[in-house]
Amino acid sequence: MAEPKMKENDNSVIDFIESVESEKKKADAYQLLDIFEEVTGYKAKMWGPSIIGFGSYHYYKYASGHEGDAPLAGFSPRKAKISLYLAYESEEIEKMLENFGKHTTGKACIYVNKLADIDTQVLKKLIEQSVETYQNLYPNE
Repeated sequence: MAEPKMKENDNSVIDFIESVESEKKKADAYQLLDIFEEVTGYKAKMWGPSIIGFGSYHYYKYASGHEGDAPLAGFSPRKAKISLYLAYESEEIEKMLENFGKHTTGKACIYVNKLADIDTQVLKKLIEQSVETYQNLYPNE
């Protein structure tokens, strides 16, 4: 079985944020770092080369036995948009997203252009919900 690309590692979160070219996106990344650490209670860790994750859970995905680890919540200040890695496939979260601000969703994340486009109080609720969702779905054994 192939080794997962997104694994927690000891790379520096600060070095990664400092490597972000856009000063605006870099400033947003530092603000997100503070928000995620405050809400989750976890210190930031790098996952793969470009995802800043908080906490972790172990998932069993398929009957084939595919499994792995993932952050409870995370983000990545990518060149085009900021990717927010949060659980968002529930009615409660869909309702929260109505008041979130300018965003789009993909298969596994929520995309925003900049923090000024969103309501950070709603973001905090979304982070709390994501942590709770994954901890309930995949309780530690």
